[in-house]
Amino acid sequence: MTEELDELRPPTAWRLLEIWRQTRELAEEPLERALLCNAQVLAESCLRAGAPVFSDGEEVLARLTSGEMELLLRRLAGETPAAAPSAVNRRFDMERFRALREG
Repeated sequence: MTEELDELRPPTAWRLLEIWRQTRELAEEPLERALLCNAQVLAESCLRAGAPVFSDGEEVLARLTSGEMELLLRRLAGETPAAAPSAVNRRFDMERFRALREG
């Protein structure tokens, strides 16, 4: 997914407030409202060659997993991505981890 975009442009504080107010009217349940709000923020923030990658929040929800959304939102907020486990622990074996996880 991240290969489809070349810029993350955060919304202004005012636009973020407008998005939150609009999504507040769409859903009463707090988690649903947060998901809709985050999707719209990403729809307006993910750009490729200056144009939006997603047409709207619904497309974000249809194309991204919650984990992908979280990663992009964290990057948008200025957080650096967490290091891969092998970068933290050189002896970390991703294949063994996957095998153990799968049972």
